[in-house]
Amino acid sequence: MAWIYLLISGLGEVSGVTFLKLSDGFRKWKPAIGAVLSGFVSFYFLSRALQDIPISTAYGIWTGIGSAGSVILGMLVFKESKAALKLLFIAMIIAGVAGLRIVGGVHG
Repeated sequence: MAWIYLLISGLGEVSGVTFLKLSDGFRKWKPAIGAVLSGFVSFYFLSRALQDIPISTAYGIWTGIGSAGSVILGMLVFKESKAALKLLFIAMIIAGVAGLRIVGGVHG
């Protein structure tokens, strides 16, 4: 269940940063509320995941989901650059997250 909590937490990060973008510097109150609520969801589920997943693994995956997800969403929704190097580096983040997941249960 901890891995599901971590996934929900990462998706909360992506939605939170999206709402921040839409809030126009907290000038639009509905997206600003969405950002705050998404932040709460993200941190709550991260705290639940940390009960069973080592912090080094959980935090790395959480930030990876947030980073890669935000860049991908930016490219798809906000028409940001899809430069080849940008895609390469996103692939590297995803590979790193997958690697952390693979070794996540290893202690020592």
